[in-house]
Parts: sequence; structure tokens; C-alpha cells
Amino acid sequence: MVCANGTRGTHVTNEIKTLTERIDTMETRLAYQDDTIETLNQTITAQWKQIDALTRKIAEIGERLQEAEANTPGPVNERPPHY
Repeated sequence: MVCANGTRGTHVTNEIKTLTERIDTMETRLAYQDDTIETLNQTITAQWKQIDALTRKIAEIGERLQEAEANTPGPVNERPPHY
């Protein structure tokens, strides 16, 4: 109920203003969080692609090393004669 001097109406108006400011603040924070999440997602996706490419490259190099060792004549780890 509003008093004759309007105090109750002012109090309600201040509460609405405070709630509106809080909602605006929360919406702003949410927008920044959404942007941050999207940026992190893009970063993780790019890193995953790079990790995948590097993993494949390591496997390829390992296969090539095994082929090279198989085609090398004589024992690979044999000590030279001067030992």
C-alpha cells in the first residue's frame, strides 16, 4: 500500500530498479561467459586436430624407422670392433 507521502511507491520503484540492474549485470556476465566458452571450444578443437596430426606423424615415423631397421644389414646395436 502506498502512503500519502509516496514512500512505499519509492521503495518499490527502488527495488525494481535494483532488480533490473542485477538482471542487466547477469545478462552481461552471461554474454561474456558464452563468448569465453565458444573461444575455449575453438581452442580445444584446434589443439585436438594438432594432437591428432602429430600422433599420426609419430606413428608414420615409427613405421619408417622399423622399415629402415629391417632393411639395415647386420645387427643394429653391435659394438664397433675397437671396444
